[in-house]
Amino acid sequence: MPDEVKSGTARLAYPPSGQAIGGLAPSEARFWTGDYYNEGNGQEEIFDKAKEECGVFGVFGHPDAANLSYYGLHALQHRGEESCGICSSEDGTFHYHRGMGLVKEVFDRERLGALKGDRAIGHVRYSTSGSSKLANAQPLVFKYRDGDLAVCTNGNLVNEPVIRRELEEQGSIFQTSSDTEVIAHLIARSPKDLVEAVKDAFARLIGGYAFLIMTKDRLIAACDPNGFRPLVMGRLGDAYIFASETCAFETIGAEYVRDVQPGEILVLDKNGLREERFAPMERRAVCAMEYIYFARPDSDINQINLHSSRKRMGRQLALESFVDADIVTGVPDSSISAAIGYAEQTGIPYELGLIKNKYTGRTFIQPSQELREKGVKMKLSAVRKVVEGKRVVMIDDSIVRGTTSLRIVNMLREAGATEVHVRISSPPFMNPCYYGIDTPNPKDLIANTKTVEEIRKAINADSLYFLSKNGLMEAVGGHENEKNRGLCLSCFDHDYPTKVQFELAKATSCSCD
Repeated sequence: MPDEVKSGTARLAYPPSGQAIGGLAPSEARFWTGDYYNEGNGQEEIFDKAKEECGVFGVFGHPDAANLSYYGLHALQHRGEESCGICSSEDGTFHYHRGMGLVKEVFDRERLGALKGDRAIGHVRYSTSGSSKLANAQPLVFKYRDGDLAVCTNGNLVNEPVIRRELEEQGSIFQTSSDTEVIAHLIARSPKDLVEAVKDAFARLIGGYAFLIMTKDRLIAACDPNGFRPLVMGRLGDAYIFASETCAFETIGAEYVRDVQPGEILVLDKNGLREERFAPMERRAVCAMEYIYFARPDSDINQINLHSSRKRMGRQLALESFVDADIVTGVPDSSISAAIGYAEQTGIPYELGLIKNKYTGRTFIQPSQELREKGVKMKLSAVRKVVEGKRVVMIDDSIVRGTTSLRIVNMLREAGATEVHVRISSPPFMNPCYYGIDTPNPKDLIANTKTVEEIRKAINADSLYFLSKNGLMEAVGGHENEKNRGLCLSCFDHDYPTKVQFELAKATSCSCD
């Protein structure tokens, strides 16, 4: 049974520190990235990408809730590869398991079989520096005056440091560095019933978040008033399903119903679904990076398909920055859709000039620095017979630090490309995110310190062009009468939709940390 540690008015439950990981004893679970697969992933990542922090999945009213959650989390694995967890409820009793690693490694038939009940919530998570530990894996499970409470979230709370300090001054003791624990303390301290306590807690928060909260008899789903992070609702027979992306519905055969709206709280209990609000919708600001990179191409956000949206980004990029070339190729996998759109618009043939090796994730070798430098060639290779002697347009979705772009451009040149023209299907990534994207320090963002021409020279490209902000909004579509068509573009234009105390806000973290 898990250890329980008193934490203010709530007791937070954790698995014992010596628990086996993926079936191995802790002393045996040694991979080159740390104590377990993907520890610290994102800090040593070969591909220079900003990281989405996590994904959530929930089931209410299905006898196979835990197994459905397993498959749903597997579909959301791209949103978090370091840790995962599922908590189920059976006749008021919670069963849960959390672990470090991929969904298929953390859960087996025996562990899933122990997660009985007709409702469940689950979570997948990426890490940031210093937070690679089981204590921060979700769902977090608490005991408070009305019984058990399980919470999982995707996003980041801008004012979390202020609330945490206030709670600590009032006597709360925190066991994790997770924003999610702050929510639990706010709920536990409230004298009101659960739903009103949750509303009051959310009303205090500033930031981007999608929450799933489960008690012995209820499941609650909610999105922040700006709608930064996606959350969708579906049905599977009589059961209700919640997920960060619609691709999870396809996996389990559920039918999409609608997106959870900004500032909305949905409550499920024995009486069915209740739709309420904890706040009016503020300026709608869905994270643009969901459309550009994070979400799977077969997902829809606000009923906009991601593959189609990315193809339109590629088409718009071609209209803004045509260059005469022999082939178009995309950096796999996230840039393929935009590359197809660019090729269709220009008439330049699309070719698989770059191939991603999908089987390089795990290694038991502790690499030297020299091998780390060559790591990009383990994960990505140029197809010499395709690019040799060709003028290549290389499409990518973003440039964060610029290190990977330089490696890929040089790789194409080494394979015989005579020219390499880089086209990026988003504006320059210039500013840190405070709403749930793991972004580097501003000084490490190459577009924060260099002009486009300086970036071109730094990555050794013959030409470089970023999609314009207006071009991006036109490609996504969205809400024509709302600012930025309902998108958050703060990482491009420094126009943050909420108040941000920059000296306190955590730009390298999310509510998982």
